[in-house]
Parts: sequence; structure tokens; C-alpha cells
Amino acid sequence: MKDLKEFDISFVGLKEGIHQFEYIIEQKFFDFFKYEEFNNSEVTVNLSFLKKATIFELTFNFNGWVELACDLTNELYHYSIKDELNLIIKFGEEYNDENEELLILPHMDFKVNVAQYIYEAIALAIPFKRIHPGVLDGSLSSEILDKLKEFELQSHEELEQEQEAEAETDKEINPVWSKLKNIQIDKNTTNGTS
Repeated sequence: MKDLKEFDISFVGLKEGIHQFEYIIEQKFFDFFKYEEFNNSEVTVNLSFLKKATIFELTFNFNGWVELACDLTNELYHYSIKDELNLIIKFGEEYNDENEELLILPHMDFKVNVAQYIYEAIALAIPFKRIHPGVLDGSLSSEILDKLKEFELQSHEELEQEQEAEAETDKEINPVWSKLKNIQIDKNTTNGTS
């Protein structure tokens, strides 16, 4: 994929009405954007392009998966992508894409490239914390997960041992301190201050 020309939509030659476009998004698409969060992907994008006299309405439907590495175990898994994005295109004096749902194209433009919108929608559909489903339901078996469980068990045992040791030291109070426990302080007496 040398460039993203296949994502160009030349709207000058299109009649008014709905036009359908379909794109298969694979890993080479994300490689073009130098996005390295996915190891593999297969997302189908169905684009409904409604052309009106002065405005275009685009509806992107995403369906597929991307392959992610789990944050805990580094195991690869497929994360399901099912999302929708709506975009309105209007014409104005100059290009403006500051609003994520509105694109303003100069009057002289005759095509629009939708690759950036597809890229951003898929990238933003990914959760911040990536946990393998097998970790959540306990079905994943991996060396890293076993090691994490071992460390968790060790730290739990160490905590219990520390608590037992503290309990033993509480029982064996230094006799000097135990005599201080028996001193009664009369709260009604003054200490010489007023």
C-alpha cells in the first residue's frame, strides 16, 4: 500500500442519492500510519455515502477484529470491533476538520479521502487497558500468568508471616514497658501550668 488512493471518493461524478463503499482493513493499512498497537487486523468497513446538493452524509460501519497483546500476560488475542461513525461534509472557503463530526472542504475540491477517519475510528475503539478474555474468565494458561499467580501467593504468605510475627512480639512485651502500663495518671491533677 504505497498510498491511500483507494480511499479517495470522487464525488463530482456521483449522482445525488446513496452510494455504498466497502473497505477491508488489514495490517498494512495501520503500517502506513506507523501504528504499531495491532499485530494483525481484519475489519470490514461499510460506508454509506449520501450525496445531496450542498452536503454529504457519511455513515461508516465497522465490523471485524484487531489482534492485541494483553497488558498483563503479553498473550495475543482478537479484540472484536463493532462501531459506527457519522460524518457530515460541507463546503466552505477553506479546509477545516477541527470538528470530529463535520468536515469542511474548499469549494474547488472534487474528492475526499476517508482513510484518516477509518484509522482514527478503529484506533479509538480499542480499550485503554487490554486484558485477554482468558485472564478475566480464568481459562488462560500461560507461563507469565502462572508466575504472576506464584508471586501473588508468595506475597500473601509473606504478609501472613509478618502479621503472625507482629502478634508474637505484641505478646512478648519488654517487662519495662509492661510496668508502665500499670501506672495510673490522675487526670484531675494539674501539672503546674495554668
